[in-house]
Amino acid sequence: MSGVFIAASRDRTERVRSGERRVMGKLPEAELPLPRFANDEAAARYFETHSVAKIWDKLPPARSVKLSPELGRSIRERHAKLKSAISIRLEPEQIEVAKKIAARKSIGYQTQLRLWIAEGIRREAGKR
Repeated sequence: MSGVFIAASRDRTERVRSGERRVMGKLPEAELPLPRFANDEAAARYFETHSVAKIWDKLPPARSVKLSPELGRSIRERHAKLKSAISIRLEPEQIEVAKKIAARKSIGYQTQLRLWIAEGIRREAGKR
């Protein structure tokens, strides 16, 4: 079942595998208590063929997860490196040109603007 994304709803299940989408008919409703599954594949097979829409609010809460010290440290370090939001006013024409250039490069225009700012900072910092 690896590489398969399954989105279940009351009326259909969509299976996506390497870009392929297939819509199946209405699924039978799952009932509580849910069966015990031997492994993830067995659980995936069950939820491919059963809807939990009517019992979703009655499912028991998931147990909390205890992170390993290494994983906790990694998450804290990654969080510390997050970008800071700023506000900058640009002419509408500048934004449109940036969007066109970014689209040609298949990147977002805000990413393109960040690249230009980083390039300017490197260039100016090197002039000392």
